[in-house]
Amino acid sequence: MEGDESELMDAGEGGEGAVAQPDASPQQSSSPGDAKGARKPVQIGDQFETKRIDTPLDKMTRERAGKRSYTQTERKRGRYIKARPAGDRPEDIAFDATLRAAAPFQQQRLAEATNDLALQLRKGDLQRKVRVRRTGNLILFVVDASWSMAASERMEATKGAIFSLLVDAYQRRDQVGLVVFQRDKACLVLPPTSSVDLAQRVLKDLPVGGKTPLSSGLHMAWQVIENARRRDGEIRPLMILLTDGAGNVSMTGMPAQEEANRIASLFEQSNLRSSVVNMELAAFDRGLAQKLADALGGTCYSLPELRADTLLKTVKREIDL
Repeated sequence: MEGDESELMDAGEGGEGAVAQPDASPQQSSSPGDAKGARKPVQIGDQFETKRIDTPLDKMTRERAGKRSYTQTERKRGRYIKARPAGDRPEDIAFDATLRAAAPFQQQRLAEATNDLALQLRKGDLQRKVRVRRTGNLILFVVDASWSMAASERMEATKGAIFSLLVDAYQRRDQVGLVVFQRDKACLVLPPTSSVDLAQRVLKDLPVGGKTPLSSGLHMAWQVIENARRRDGEIRPLMILLTDGAGNVSMTGMPAQEEANRIASLFEQSNLRSSVVNMELAAFDRGLAQKLADALGGTCYSLPELRADTLLKTVKREIDL
C-alpha cells in the first residue's frame, strides 16, 4: 500500500500552488466525440445571511491559537476552565483547585508538621490549569465539474454557499477553499481564504464540462488540507465533496474507481473530516458515493434539492458534530 500511495502522490498534474484562473469565454473539450464537452461558465448562486458556526470543545491537545472554535491547549495562555492533577508536571498551577484539594487534610497535617507553615501542601495536592483557546475552521469544497451530473446546478449552489460562508468567515477568521476537478485533472481555483474580494475575482465564472478525474480531485484536496495543517496545527479542516462517486480518469493507470478509493483512504488514516454530497439521481444511484464516503471515513448525504442554503446547512451540521 505504501508503494501505491507514493505512486499516487507523485502522479498528480499540478500542485497546490497553481491557482486556476477562471476562463472568460467557453472552450471546447479535448474529447472530440463528446457532445457535452463544451465548457460553459457558471454564475454565482444566491447568497444569504449566515448564522454563526459554533463547534464544541474537541479533545485534542493543540499548540497554536485560532479564532473561532474553542480547543484545548497546553500553552499557558487561554481561558482557564478547569483543573486536573499536576502529576509529574507541576506547572501552570491552579491555586484555587490546589487549595481545595489540600483543605480536607490540613488539621491532620498541622498536627504532624515539623514546620510552622500555615498551609501544609503535598505534591499530590497540586492541580494544574486546563485552558482552552479559539481555533478556526477550514472548509474545503471539492466539486465535480464534469458533465457526469447537473454540473451547472452543482457549481452555482457551491459558489453561493462559499460566498455565504465567507461573509461569516471574514468576521470569524475561518477559511474557505474550492477544488474543482474536470477533464483530466483537478485545479485549486480558490486557495484557503477568508477574503470575499479574492473569491469574487476568482469564482465569478467557472467553466464546467469534460470527464471526471475523481482521484485527482481527492489527491489535491488531501494536499491542500495537509499543507494547511502544517501551517497551523490547530485548524479544523473539513472537506465537502460534491460528486456521484464515479470517476473515469486515472492518475497512475490503475482502474479509476480503485485509485479514487485508495486516495480516499488517506483521509481516514490522517483523521481528516469529510462528507460526500451524493449528486446521483436516486433512480440511477449505484451506491458509489456511499462507498467513497466509507473509504474516506466520513458521512454521505443525499440532498433532496441542491441549493446554496441546503448545502450550507449540511456544512454546518458537519462542523457542529
